[in-house]
Amino acid sequence: MALELKVRRVVTKEVAKRYQKASKKEKGRILDEFVAITGYNRSYASYLLSKHGKKFRIHPKLVLQADATKKVRRSRARIYDEKGKEALKRIWVISGCICSKRLVSALEELVERLESSGALDLDDVTKEKLKKVSASTIDRLLRGEGKRNGLRRKTYTRPGSLLKKRIPVKSFNEWNEKEPGFVQVDLVGHEGGDARGEYMYTLVMVDVHTGWTEAEPVRNKAQKWVFEAIEKIRERLPFELLGMNSDNGSEFINAHLARYCDLTGVSLTRSRERRKNDNCYVEQKNYAVVRRYVGYNRHDTQRELEVLKALYEQVRLQVNFVQPAMKLVSKIREGSKVRKRYDKPKTPCERVLESEKMSEERKWMLREQRAKVNPMEVHERIIQLQEELDKAVAQKMRQRECSGVDRAVKARSTHV
Repeated sequence: MALELKVRRVVTKEVAKRYQKASKKEKGRILDEFVAITGYNRSYASYLLSKHGKKFRIHPKLVLQADATKKVRRSRARIYDEKGKEALKRIWVISGCICSKRLVSALEELVERLESSGALDLDDVTKEKLKKVSASTIDRLLRGEGKRNGLRRKTYTRPGSLLKKRIPVKSFNEWNEKEPGFVQVDLVGHEGGDARGEYMYTLVMVDVHTGWTEAEPVRNKAQKWVFEAIEKIRERLPFELLGMNSDNGSEFINAHLARYCDLTGVSLTRSRERRKNDNCYVEQKNYAVVRRYVGYNRHDTQRELEVLKALYEQVRLQVNFVQPAMKLVSKIREGSKVRKRYDKPKTPCERVLESEKMSEERKWMLREQRAKVNPMEVHERIIQLQEELDKAVAQKMRQRECSGVDRAVKARSTHV
């Protein structure tokens, strides 16, 4: 059994003294024992014992003693300079700050598209380096750029009516769809930590097979607005809506939506109560698509609703046409470890185009739409709309503060 590194160094130091003074025959025997104890390769063991502890005089008053157990760290020349690092950071920001494994699969295409649109101006050397960069190198070059602090919020979902008994349950292990069209839906609240009064929600819809994601803001959780948002999203989908799975909230579990699904042939299912993993495909988008782009502020005005609609139009393009995503292929538990294997990262658009269930006419229309998407323009428009949303929130807060001061002054004057 091999010894620990510290013990090996002590053994090397003691054995080297005997080895360097021994005869040729004795050296062979000592070497055999040393290899058996330490587990070193015989050639490396011979080098250690012959060189360790030897003294070299390089000056009348300066003597160096060799320590063969110490490793010399070899330094390599940097491949990626500051120019390449800045270009990589710019591409990463434009793509929505996705992880390295997703970014590396789309990097070559993004470089070409951003260069053709004039968003990047790279020399041939830097361009070739970016096309060959690995995921681990991206992590190293962008270390410290992706720190974010997530906030936990409690849910305000209320259970639906007795209609639940008529709608079948679909758990997380029953999702194995082989064609696009079976989606999961959920609502994300924009209450800003204050659940009083009315505030907006975002309806998120995710296709299980392709990962195609849509988002639409609604005024509140009223069935009317939720149903209207579902209709708008259905018109935008590049495939037929075949099935829909939701949580147990009354905004989804209602007779109006049930009748609509019956008439249109859409299968309606629901998840189990208090089991978020049953709706995992859409739950994971609540942060990646809504919170990352919109944040945690309270939104409850008409102006904010209009800005949110425009923002989600751009987010839709970035998430579905620019950002590649990975799909879980297998998950195997080995003792206390769980090993997950993912497929090659692809954009939801690519997965839709690969589907054999899609007609050639729909594929042609989707390719035309993808060709018109400019990643740089989409990114800049998202930043602009986010700033508009922040301004709308700030203006609303100032107006409410002023109206609060006016009411307080009137109350004091009336009292006097």
